Amino acid sequence: MKNTVVTVGRVSIDLYGLEAGASFGSEQTFSKSVGGSPSNVAVAAAKLGNHAVLLTKVGSDALGQYIVNKLNSWNVDTKYVTSEPNGLTPVVLAALDPPEDPKLIFHRQPNAPDTTIVANSVPTALIDDCAVFWMSGCALSHGETAKSSMQWLQQRSRKQHTVIDLDYRPSFWASKDDAGVAARAAIAHCSVVVGNRTECEMAIGLTDPDQIADKFLADGATLAIVKLGAQGVMLATREERIRIAPLKIKLVCGLGSGDAFGGALAHGLINNWSIREIGEFANAAGAFVATKLTCADAMPTEAILRSFISDQSQTIK
Repeated sequence: MKNTVVTVGRVSIDLYGLEAGASFGSEQTFSKSVGGSPSNVAVAAAKLGNHAVLLTKVGSDALGQYIVNKLNSWNVDTKYVTSEPNGLTPVVLAALDPPEDPKLIFHRQPNAPDTTIVANSVPTALIDDCAVFWMSGCALSHGETAKSSMQWLQQRSRKQHTVIDLDYRPSFWASKDDAGVAARAAIAHCSVVVGNRTECEMAIGLTDPDQIADKFLADGATLAIVKLGAQGVMLATREERIRIAPLKIKLVCGLGSGDAFGGALAHGLINNWSIREIGEFANAAGAFVATKLTCADAMPTEAILRSFISDQSQTIK
């Protein structure tokens, strides 16, 4: 499974407000897409030419079937995207208020289908042998999926390219403290930790990028990635530490950038790129998707992304 990326966690129908600056209290029109961070990461990795396997569940409704059909059209492996007979597919509304940090409303059942994934429904070999195992922090928040996620992380036990994307959404958690406890338990089994400063503060109580990287590396990670928003991104190993500056773009929607970054990161890990190559490529992927409205639909192929990088006068070997 040399080019297999496995991602775990939530999936939804995302409805994007088309009017920049319009709040939910305003008149709005919406565009429909597939969403959920780990689902977007799977799409991003698949569009870059990898075998992306998504572990999630949808409702037994027309929206769930729409998601499966779209994932198949993007060459995401949907063998383990199953339906929950009594469940409803979650819906998320996004208002571009402001576009760089859209406001979200999550319409989810307390036991949404993607919280009911049972570990024994997935072959042990898939978890053990995939090249990149990508865990979303929200997958640790509730239900059978939380139990299965921790079981799979323990099974991987810091195997190379076992990734935790902290992916902190407060509405998924009873408290910030609960989220932090779960994040630290997951980090203990991961070789790669990814988060922005807010997420890292939730997990380990630190906001300084260098201190964050030092802590993750001291605790056993081999690669720490701290997203810095308008200041770009920092990548750190025990031997090297670099910062990648943000690209200058005309931003449309900031929602999909992190997931595009994630898919490109997985692509770089699979291809054994240097952390600078990974950082520049993933940073560009995030910037590209930020120029589009939606997330999954906007994920670029490698050819499209290389062309975008060339247009941005960046040099990536």
